[in-house]
Amino acid sequence: MHPDIQTWQQDLPHGITLSCRACGEKGRPVLMFLHGFPEAAWVWDALLVYFSKPENGGYRCVAPNLRGYERSSAPEDVKAYRAKYLVQDIVALIEAESGPTPLAALVAHDWGGAVAWSLVNQHPEQLDQLVIINSPHPGPLLKALQSHPAQQAASAYMNFLVQADAAAQLAANDFEGLFAFLTGQHATAASPTDGLRAPTHPDWLTPEVKAQYRQVWQHGLQGGLNYYRASPLRPATAQDPGASGVQIPPEALRIDVPTLVLWAQDDVALLPCLTEGLDAYIADLKVVPIEHATHWVVHEQEARVRSEIAAFLKPQPA
Repeated sequence: MHPDIQTWQQDLPHGITLSCRACGEKGRPVLMFLHGFPEAAWVWDALLVYFSKPENGGYRCVAPNLRGYERSSAPEDVKAYRAKYLVQDIVALIEAESGPTPLAALVAHDWGGAVAWSLVNQHPEQLDQLVIINSPHPGPLLKALQSHPAQQAASAYMNFLVQADAAAQLAANDFEGLFAFLTGQHATAASPTDGLRAPTHPDWLTPEVKAQYRQVWQHGLQGGLNYYRASPLRPATAQDPGASGVQIPPEALRIDVPTLVLWAQDDVALLPCLTEGLDAYIADLKVVPIEHATHWVVHEQEARVRSEIAAFLKPQPA
């Protein structure tokens, strides 16, 4: 761990505790970073360090482990992973870290982005800017899950992740199934061992990085999987209507803060079609496609991600 990274357990007023990482001085404008599945707060460490430096804005950079992950609270009840509770966690953390001042920006990937979209819709006063990385806005996602065959096929893995034995299957053989997610092997497969793609060996997935993942996963997987179980946004099956029976009111889709969307174009689980039509929901929108990158673009092209965020952020007072 970088020596400038601070870690602590943040108790929230509603009884949830989030294990957090941060870099930078308290009292500075806050950047908050939300991770996705099957990751954890540590994946943001390099960006926490970068944006905390005076020459890069001198931000207070905070990354929580979402509920269910690492040493954060992990309720057993699937209902505890509904969006309203996940949003409640992050609003409380914003208030603890930033007080009455809005975040300078919320930066979010994958499931962290799903939380961020809901939070910004419901609490736009909590932040000045939003950065989303390969995390679909619920409007285009619902449309694609209902009517876009390629995205329906790409999302089939979700129906494996909601199965009762998914955690055991993913943990088997030293987390072989979870590492398959990170190497792009089974994003469209129904289980971690069916229809595996040819293995890739990403340069970023070093033995040291694998050890960091194992350390998080050994705390338990069910919390992260409960996000999928608590949401109906997945492809319909003969046993489960999934997204086919969902309707979202227009007012729940509106985003009223300036938004940057970075989208890796080779994401096999979340296709580029999920960025189409975003301007119907977001008045102040910039979409940046990133070529030759997968869902794990934060690892693969960290410098590119960093530079796009830096260019988007409003200048901060010295």
